[in-house]
Amino acid sequence: MYIAKLYTETIFMKPTLLFYDYETFGTSPSLDRPAQFAAIRTDMDLNVIGEPETIYCCLANDYLPQPEAVLITGITPQIAQLRGINEASFTRRIHQIFCVPNTCIVGYNNICFDDEISRNLFYRNFYDPYDWSWKNSNSRWDLLDVVRACFALRPDGIRWPTDTQGCPTFRLEKLTQENQIAHNSAHDALSDVYATIALAKLIKEKQPKLYNFLYAHRQKHKLRTLINVSQMKQLVFVSSRFGKKRSNVTCVAPLAWHPHNKNALITCDLGGDVSSLIAIDTDLLRESLDNYHKLAQHRSNFPLQLIHINKCPVIAPANVLRASDALRIGINLEYYADNLAKLLQNPKIREKVAQLYIIKEKHIPLEDVDTQMYHGFFNYSDRHTIHTICHTSAKHLLTLNLTFYDKRIKQLFFRFRARNFPDLLTPLEKIAWLQHRREILNKKRIQEYIKNIESLHTQYQYDQVKQAHLEALLDYTKDIQFSLQTEYL
Repeated sequence: MYIAKLYTETIFMKPTLLFYDYETFGTSPSLDRPAQFAAIRTDMDLNVIGEPETIYCCLANDYLPQPEAVLITGITPQIAQLRGINEASFTRRIHQIFCVPNTCIVGYNNICFDDEISRNLFYRNFYDPYDWSWKNSNSRWDLLDVVRACFALRPDGIRWPTDTQGCPTFRLEKLTQENQIAHNSAHDALSDVYATIALAKLIKEKQPKLYNFLYAHRQKHKLRTLINVSQMKQLVFVSSRFGKKRSNVTCVAPLAWHPHNKNALITCDLGGDVSSLIAIDTDLLRESLDNYHKLAQHRSNFPLQLIHINKCPVIAPANVLRASDALRIGINLEYYADNLAKLLQNPKIREKVAQLYIIKEKHIPLEDVDTQMYHGFFNYSDRHTIHTICHTSAKHLLTLNLTFYDKRIKQLFFRFRARNFPDLLTPLEKIAWLQHRREILNKKRIQEYIKNIESLHTQYQYDQVKQAHLEALLDYTKDIQFSLQTEYL
């Protein structure tokens, strides 16, 4: 036993990759809840080491899952309750898995979704939301943009599925099917993790130079070595914001670093209307920027693009885009070169752009403490308090003599105890928790929720599996409804 433990600790001091995935009860990282977590650790050659991890999470009684999410995953609240543990224990185990030193944490669309689920879990359950991804030589990486880059820049050796409009699709289940990769249960977290590893192996085998380059340039200090603002050195930028019709790729010219965010690079999309960008005055440009934030349809056309180097963006030197691939994906290299020349001939564009971003974007404060993770960092004293909370057993939480400087912590602490250890609440706290639940799950909300379930019943009347899931959801909702009506009356 001791030798096995020592061996495990020793091999994990070497760099490893941790592939992971969540199945969730909804699409909001802050307001919805995880249903299932799975992770598999590999060595740098993508050979599995250690045992796969699968964990289910029970739901707290102040939440109703999105029915559509349950129909996709097949995980009902009853299944989560039967197989799962409370969110505090669920989060503790994930934190332990993530925080093994020298771990690169990898997923498929994890930067935009799964990592946000993780951050919000850690925030709600009194762990640092961020240090798991950088402390002790840890890092993170997203295979989805690697796959997009592979299609745009080095497509050979991989079969690329298309959607009904003839555009490439990067859905994991479509890619695995097209490339004959075993993927028995799409939307089962562990099955998706195995599929992601197999897809990574395929890219590493067929396009090793691209794979190794993108892995080596996943962190911001390495990405900075590719960026030359003073010379506006052209870069290839792969991102979903450019859409399938543009193969999710363009070339950009770096113009300036963001005046308020050291991790944000202001760039110009060379496939856009550069002449108008040069000619337009700052006020009109600011109006265009406002439209960019408000209206999604403007985003692929707006010439200014922010690249956040702390979010694993895929950027590369312009010469990685071969003429044959540019022709294949519809990039006019001459047009891009002309636009770059226009920018170089108008260096004052930098001042205009910098001025544009000097005015900070206004953020409307969110009222629900569960959604306030990005409302600022906790100070040193509060971080110490948070550390104390997460290292105290449930039965001793109420005895802690704590001082909170950030008003979020008091409310988070109450919700943490109520969601995970409801039997340990005082009588007054139980009444306060019931009031909270009745506000969140009010009569109108539950009526609308049941109506949605009934509508889905009609939509899937010939699908017995989905019918069973919807019946389970309806039973769960009625149990919640009954508890709201009968407790403490």
